[in-house]
Amino acid sequence: MAVIARNLDDALAPIADGCVLAVPRESSGAAMAATRALIRRGVRRLTLIALPTSSLQADLLIGAGCVETLETSAVSLGEFGPAPRFTAAILAGTIRMKDATCPALHAAFQAAEKGVPFMPLRGLIGSDVLAHRPDWKVIDNPFGQDTSNQTDPIVLLPAIRPDVVLFHAPMADRDGNVWIGRQRELMTMAHASERTVVTVEKLHDGNLLEDPALAAGTLPGFYVESIAVAERGAWPLPLPEYYAWDAEHLKEYARLAATDEGFSKYLDQYVHERRAA
Repeated sequence: MAVIARNLDDALAPIADGCVLAVPRESSGAAMAATRALIRRGVRRLTLIALPTSSLQADLLIGAGCVETLETSAVSLGEFGPAPRFTAAILAGTIRMKDATCPALHAAFQAAEKGVPFMPLRGLIGSDVLAHRPDWKVIDNPFGQDTSNQTDPIVLLPAIRPDVVLFHAPMADRDGNVWIGRQRELMTMAHASERTVVTVEKLHDGNLLEDPALAAGTLPGFYVESIAVAERGAWPLPLPEYYAWDAEHLKEYARLAATDEGFSKYLDQYVHERRAA
């Protein structure tokens, strides 16, 4: 059963150096207050898996020196431009990059969710990504019925089983149940991971699973390790249906993070100073 932590740092205790950490795309609830807390703590050697993409969250962690290996299909600031610290790290070779595709990442998490060692996927055949992923295996379809003796290849993707998944959600109750609404990939991530750490906007009075209007969008507490309340905990990224991204802040980040000196200034002002949203 999930523990309602006294503070954010207590909730983040399961995320240790060398952890395999999974995070969702920004439109599903990126735990940005938690990300800043991890940087302040000085976490190192993370294997970061972003399902299936990331933006500011991955860029911050990479720039702060927290990430050793990154697996995702893209890191970008979207309309605000490239992710500058990710780009710099790739060019300098300071992180290990495991290129993936969106369907491949979803399939690998689904394999772990189902308790199977791998998941087959056909759409990777013919792509250049396969050449850079020796851990993805191509076999002939064992159930192929082609009478023309042509091969029927399919890719096997190893299950992704993170140590911890971290995300931000609208609310949780005191029994540890977390309301994720329509962001169903968060359910899959929690099922696939050893532990789930969540920040929320607020605590809900009553049991979410007993509310017929909320139960279907609720992650049961037995999948959750710890919860911390962090109001506007996704800022400056959005929390869908609650608040939008802070466009002016993201513009400022893109400008500052373009250089090492500017990124250090950003960290001093917005991370180490614990500046409120």
